Amino acid sequence: MEDITREDVIAHAENKDYLLKVASDKETAPLIEFATEQLKNDKELILTAVKSNGNALEFASDRLKADKEVVQNAVQNVGWVVCYASENLKDDKEVMLEAVKKDGQALYYASEKLRDDRKVVLEAVKNKGLIYKYASKRLRSDVELAVEAIKSDKRAYSYVVEELKEDESIKDAKEGNAE
Repeated sequence: MEDITREDVIAHAENKDYLLKVASDKETAPLIEFATEQLKNDKELILTAVKSNGNALEFASDRLKADKEVVQNAVQNVGWVVCYASENLKDDKEVMLEAVKKDGQALYYASEKLRDDRKVVLEAVKNKGLIYKYASKRLRSDVELAVEAIKSDKRAYSYVVEELKEDESIKDAKEGNAE
């Protein structure tokens, strides 16, 4: 879009048609921050914005931060924005899987239950090994997860539980010899 400024959006904060154009552009979508509270609660507008730029989820109403469709579209675009999702959606396996596949860092925002979900943690550490430190202790005792995390980021070794540190596959991953 042509050079849309914050001031332009503030001047049109109540104009949904104008804001839909703003929301449909990756660069300007986050400017929905300056929309009226009523429009921040408009699902069509917010969906348009998060599909263009997941960061726009930050400015959605609480109701829409709890809307699975809205949040899924946002995290497919930018994984870490799951931090803005409702607590219920941070406990939703489908949403968190989408988020950690896009950005392993999203595991940090997952519920305790999902930090103990092998599939969610495996996807997260494949993407960002160091996030292994936020897995449950039970999963940090899982050799395969530890190896995946270390292969992704050698620093993950420091979060491996002591009883696994002598395991040959863990040593191989640490030395860079894992397949």
